Amino acid sequence: MANTTSCEGPTDGTKIIQWDSWLAPYAEILRSRYARYLELKDNLERSEGGLVQFAHSYQRYGFNRTRDANNQEGISFRDWAPGAHSLSLIGEFNHWDRSLNPLERDQFGNWSTFLPDRDGTPVIPHGSKVKLALQFADGHWETRIPCWIRRVVQDTCPEFDGVYWKPPSPYHWLHPSPARPSSLRIYEAHVGMASGEPKVATYKEFTRNIIPYVSQLGYNCIELMAIMEHAYYGSFGYQVTNFFAVSSRYGTPEDLKELVDTCHSYGILVFLDIVHSHASNNVMDGTNQFDGTDSHFFHGGGRGRHDIWDSRLFNYGNWETLRFLLSNVVWFLEEYNFDGFRFDGVMSMLYHHHGIGNHSYNYDHFFGGSVDSDALAYLMLANDVIHAVRPSALTIAEEVSGFPGLCRPLSEGGVGFDYRLQMACPDLWISLLKEFKVQQYLLFIKTEIIEDDDWRMDRIAWTLGNRRWKEPCIAYCESHDQALVGDKTISFWLMDKEMYDWMSVTQPLTPIIARGIGLHKLIRFITFVIGGEGYLCFMGNEFGHPEWVDFPRAGNNESYHYARRRWDLAKDTLLRYAHLLEFDKGMLSLDMKFNLLSSDPAFITLTHESDKIIVAERAGLIFTFNFHPTTSFVDYPIPMRQTGQFEIIFHSDLAGYGGHCRVCDSIVYHTQPFGVHGHPYSMRTYLPNRCAIVWAKKKH
Repeated sequence: MANTTSCEGPTDGTKIIQWDSWLAPYAEILRSRYARYLELKDNLERSEGGLVQFAHSYQRYGFNRTRDANNQEGISFRDWAPGAHSLSLIGEFNHWDRSLNPLERDQFGNWSTFLPDRDGTPVIPHGSKVKLALQFADGHWETRIPCWIRRVVQDTCPEFDGVYWKPPSPYHWLHPSPARPSSLRIYEAHVGMASGEPKVATYKEFTRNIIPYVSQLGYNCIELMAIMEHAYYGSFGYQVTNFFAVSSRYGTPEDLKELVDTCHSYGILVFLDIVHSHASNNVMDGTNQFDGTDSHFFHGGGRGRHDIWDSRLFNYGNWETLRFLLSNVVWFLEEYNFDGFRFDGVMSMLYHHHGIGNHSYNYDHFFGGSVDSDALAYLMLANDVIHAVRPSALTIAEEVSGFPGLCRPLSEGGVGFDYRLQMACPDLWISLLKEFKVQQYLLFIKTEIIEDDDWRMDRIAWTLGNRRWKEPCIAYCESHDQALVGDKTISFWLMDKEMYDWMSVTQPLTPIIARGIGLHKLIRFITFVIGGEGYLCFMGNEFGHPEWVDFPRAGNNESYHYARRRWDLAKDTLLRYAHLLEFDKGMLSLDMKFNLLSSDPAFITLTHESDKIIVAERAGLIFTFNFHPTTSFVDYPIPMRQTGQFEIIFHSDLAGYGGHCRVCDSIVYHTQPFGVHGHPYSMRTYLPNRCAIVWAKKKH
C-alpha cells in the first residue's frame, strides 16, 4: 500500500524509477510534477498555515457556531462568490426577507456575516430552511443553496432546500475505527437499494439488516455509494449537487453516523465513494453558476463541461476549488469517521480528454500534454492530507489507463493512492460473455456468442495478472457499472431467463443453469486469486443476483422494481442462489486463513489451451481451474515448484456450493520428481470440468 513517505533513495520525485526502469527517460517530468506539488504545499504553508489547516476550512466556511471579536456566541456564515454583486442570507428564521441579513465581501470574493445569539438561543433554529439570495452584475436576484451547506431536503419536488443542521446533542461515537487490515475485502453497497422492497431504503434499515449480513459473509470493508447529496436519484450518486451534505432521502446525518459506528463495532471499515471528478449541472440546488458566472469552481466554456456525463468539470488550478475539495475529504474523515475513500473518475481527472475517444495509453501519453497537471497536483495533495489527518485511512483510485505511480508514495514521485481498481478484470469477463464470433457458412456469414470452450486461458491469466509492479489493485468481476440498465449481471449473462424457472433445487438441473453456476464460481474465484491485492463485490452479486439495475425514471414509470436487492432469493434454501452465497463465504475465508490477498501476486505455472486448465500458486497454496465444458481429467500432471504431501482444503464442487461432489478431499497427494511444463516437479490429480480446487501442503 502506498503512503506519503518512503525511506532512502532520491528525494526529487524520481525514486519511483527503481520499480520501473522504463520511467527513466521521463525523470525530468517526474521532477517537475513533484516540484509543483511541493510548491503548492509551500504556498499553502505561507498563505494558509499549511495544508492541514487549509483543509479544515469547513470550520470557517458555511455555517459554524463560534464567537465574534466581542466574545459574543452565535452563528458565523461564509461562502465564496466573487462574481456576485451582493448576497443576503434568507430562510425561515427571517421569513425569507433578503433585506434583513446582508453579507459583507472581502477582497477575495468571500461573503460573510455573524448572527449573535438572542437571549442565549441561536437565531437560526436547528432544522430550519436556509438559502442565499444573490444579486448578479445585471442587477437581478436569484436564490441558491450555499456551497458548504451540510444538509438539504426535498419537501416539494423537484426543488431542494438548504437546512441549518446543528443538533443540540451531537452524536456520541461508541466504537473506535478498526485497525488497517492487511488486505481489503470490500462490499460495495447502495443504501437506497438495500431493501428487498421496491422503495428507497434508509440508513437505519441498512444498519439493522445489512451490516450483520456483510460481517457474516466475511467482508471487512463496506464502500458506500451515493452518499454525497444528489438531486437525481437515478444518477447512482454520481451527479453530486451538495458536497458537504449526505443524502437526506435515506435519513439524517446522525443516522449515517450510527451506521458507520455500527460497522466499526463489527470491525468493518467504511469507505466513501467520493466524487471529485465532476459535479451536477444543476443551478438552483447545485454548485453550477453559483455566483452567476460560468466558472466559479469550474473551468469556463467547453473545458468546464463533460460531453458524455453532462456535468461540470472542476478547475483544479483554482485556489478556492482546492480549498473546497480538500476540505471536503477532511470533513468526511472527521465528521462521519469514514476510514477511506474510493475516488470516482480519476481517469477523467488525469487527462484533458477525460478518457473520451481512442488513445494509446503508453509512456509518452502518461508524460505528455494530455495530462492535466493541476488535477494531478490536486490528487497528490488530497492523498497527502488524508494520510496526514488519518494515517490509517486508505484511498482507492478508479483509473483504467494504468497511469504509472498512481499507487506509489508521494515522495517517490507517485500520486499516493493505496490501491487502484483493477477495471480490466470486469472488462475481461463482460467481453467474454458478450463477444461474438463471425463464421462463414458457404454463401452467408453467421455471428454466434463465443462459448466458454473458445475462451483462451492465456488471455484470462494474462489479463487478471497484468498490473503495475508494487502498485496494489482491487480486483472484481462486476460492480454496479456492469449491471446498469442496458446491461446485466454476470449471472444473468450466463443463465438469462432460465433463472426465472430453473433455480429451484426441486427442479432438474438444466444444462444452462449447471453451466452458469459452474462458471459463476470459476469467474469469481480466479479473479479473487489472481486479480489483485484486494477484492470487491457489489451487493447481491455474491449470490448471483439476476437481471440488472434500473432506477425510477420516466422510461420505466418511476418503478423501483430493479432498484432493490432480492435478498429473499439467497435466504431460500430451496433455491440455488444459496449455494452461490455459501461459495462466496468459503472463498473469502481463504484470505482470512492464509492472507491470500496480501501475499505476493499469483505465479501462473500453467495455461493449457486445449485442456482449458490454469494452474497458479499463491500464499503457498496451489490452485487449479478447469474451464473445460465437458472434460474431466484423471491423473492430470500439474506443474509444481515445491515438493511434499498436499491435501485439498477448498473446492467449488461441494454440494453446498451447487457442485456435483466429484472431489474427494480426504486423499493425500504426493509430488513426483518428474518435471512438467518447465517446472521441476509434478503432482497427478483428478480435475473435474468447470471446477476449481485448492491444495495446501500437509502439516506433519
